[in-house]
Amino acid sequence: MSNNFYKAFEDKHRGSRVLIKSRLQVYLPFIKPLDDIYTNSQTLDLGCGRGEWLELLTEQTQFDAHGVDLDEGMLKVCKQHKLQYKLQDALACLKEMKDESLTVITAFHLIEHIPFSDLQELIQQALRVLKPAGLLILETPNPENIVVGTAEFYMDPTHKQPIPPNLLTFIPDFYGFKQTKIIRLQENDGLAKKPIAIIDVLRGVSPDYAVIAQKSAPIETLAQFKTVFAKEYGVTLEELAEKYNQQLIREVQMAEAKKRTADAKMQEIEDIIQELDVRMCDKIQKVEKRIQIAEAKTQEAEAKTQEAEVKTQAAEAKIQTTEERIEALLSSRSWQYTKPIRAVISGGKKVIK
Repeated sequence: MSNNFYKAFEDKHRGSRVLIKSRLQVYLPFIKPLDDIYTNSQTLDLGCGRGEWLELLTEQTQFDAHGVDLDEGMLKVCKQHKLQYKLQDALACLKEMKDESLTVITAFHLIEHIPFSDLQELIQQALRVLKPAGLLILETPNPENIVVGTAEFYMDPTHKQPIPPNLLTFIPDFYGFKQTKIIRLQENDGLAKKPIAIIDVLRGVSPDYAVIAQKSAPIETLAQFKTVFAKEYGVTLEELAEKYNQQLIREVQMAEAKKRTADAKMQEIEDIIQELDVRMCDKIQKVEKRIQIAEAKTQEAEAKTQEAEVKTQAAEAKIQTTEERIEALLSSRSWQYTKPIRAVISGGKKVIK
């Protein structure tokens, strides 16, 4: 691979030097006690790349910081910043070092580029080369992050295989380091402040992690590192998945509570409707009863009217009969013959003619 290609690739996908330097500051609390324990200490950065870590050590500590790398394009940046570097293979450089000659050995995003057998040998050589209480820091992509482990890791064509945190922790433990610590890195701080989506579970776990291994030393020396080794760093897949699960449970509980509230309101509405129905039915029954009473009175009135009409008709019929009789009487001969007699009897009074 050409010198310029990998540098251009790192510049695009790794991040700027300023960004990387800011991220590397997380390791300073681990190494600063060594700055007090040892004077004229040397550190070696394996695969130093553009030299961000070397520059940070030069600015923040008294360590004599050196780096090695095989990429000439990367080392040109180290030269521009007047850093101490050498064009050399990392493992070959370690093999040349004397026993207990270094205080800190670092490898940031190097071990995923080398065979596993070389990683084992690198850790064994580091244990030999480090001084008591010396630190080995190995940073690599975190395959616990599902997107990193299944996709983004393979963006770099020089990567060989992801290394799970528990495996990388086991190796220095196995070869004799006193204590190890996994620190997960570069997670999104906003995850703690917002609801978790499924994409956050897939890619929200700390995308990088490091194993910090410390060589054995007197108890009083190791005690100076107790706080930083006890602290928890980053976000694990289990933590994020559990948070997402608890969030789903809360959402289901909230939905059930809302449903219960809605059901209670619906029941309240149904009770009101039922009460209105009862009241309406009662009013309708009363109205119907009044209508029935009115209809009965109407029928009674109609019956009386009919009865009155019958009586009227009967009276009219009698009157008509009487009139007919009178007319018949007045028209009769006997009435005419008796007219003089009626006149004498009336004594001159007006009588019916």
